[in-house]
Amino acid sequence: MRIAKEFNWEMGHRLPEHFGKCKNIHGHSYKLLVEVEGDVLENGMVMDYYHLRDAIDPLVEKMDHAFLVYEEDKQVIEFLEKMNSKRVIVNFQSTVENITMFFLNEIKKVKLPPNIHKIKIRVCETPDDYAEEEISLK
Repeated sequence: MRIAKEFNWEMGHRLPEHFGKCKNIHGHSYKLLVEVEGDVLENGMVMDYYHLRDAIDPLVEKMDHAFLVYEEDKQVIEFLEKMNSKRVIVNFQSTVENITMFFLNEIKKVKLPPNIHKIKIRVCETPDDYAEEEISLK
């Protein structure tokens, strides 16, 4: 059985090596869909949605109204520091594919119930594009 929960946040970024508009500082209204697959427990649930929310909310809150910046983008980091702006410095370019893998790796660190055996996430950067990945836990 699979269940899913949606999370939303606002975040800025840029792709300094991009050929088009994405090289500029800009932001998106992101959506994260977290789907877990597992056995239904005696209580009739795969996982309580409250527990799923409690596991994922801190990751989303870290990103919400922050600027996701590649560690090599020194000009933007310096600007963000001068402005005392919320930032998340990462070791990857902030493509939706890399953001998806980042979330998946962070979610793998969360202690999920033992009946959960698969996680699938989808990160929507705009209403009409997304990246998606899934992993087996067993």
